[in-house]
Amino acid sequence: MSRHVRRVVTGHDAQGRSCFIADGPPGLVRERSPGSTIVAELWRTQATPADNSDPDDHTGGPYSLAPPTGGSALRIITYPPDRLRLATLEKERADAAHEDPSRAAALDKGAPRHPGFHKTNTIDYAIVLSGEIWALMEDGEKLLRAGDVLIQRGTNHAWSNRTEENAVLAFVLIDAQPLPGAQSDH
Repeated sequence: MSRHVRRVVTGHDAQGRSCFIADGPPGLVRERSPGSTIVAELWRTQATPADNSDPDDHTGGPYSLAPPTGGSALRIITYPPDRLRLATLEKERADAAHEDPSRAAALDKGAPRHPGFHKTNTIDYAIVLSGEIWALMEDGEKLLRAGDVLIQRGTNHAWSNRTEENAVLAFVLIDAQPLPGAQSDH
């Protein structure tokens, strides 16, 4: 679904009247490698409060997991089944450790039960659009189905799709203050 998202954006014309300024695919669609998640980046803001007079589409630049400092991001992510995705995550993890041996020790120290664990200094609103997915915390997990919403508050987390169908989630990420002493992964 992430590859086929239609993005419709509103704005204002030269006379200040409301109008549509874009109607088409997302500004960025990214799949790191076959079997990994597909991310459709729909919109980014550069600050809070957002500047509705800014006509620029800020999704065209390089992908970043976290939104800009003080900004937000809207994206739709398709999670393939873990039987496909876990091998891709393990390979990416091994490649990163090979490129930076100091990172290998950090990755292996207290390795989580799922290779997708990460955290950002954001508050995220995750809405399950289709399928089902497990939200994993360091302590516990919850099954989420279409229509469920998770409010993720800067916690170390992962996503596990234990079915044979893709799970599609919409995310709103908003830059947030980190917990005292907490480090983000990105």
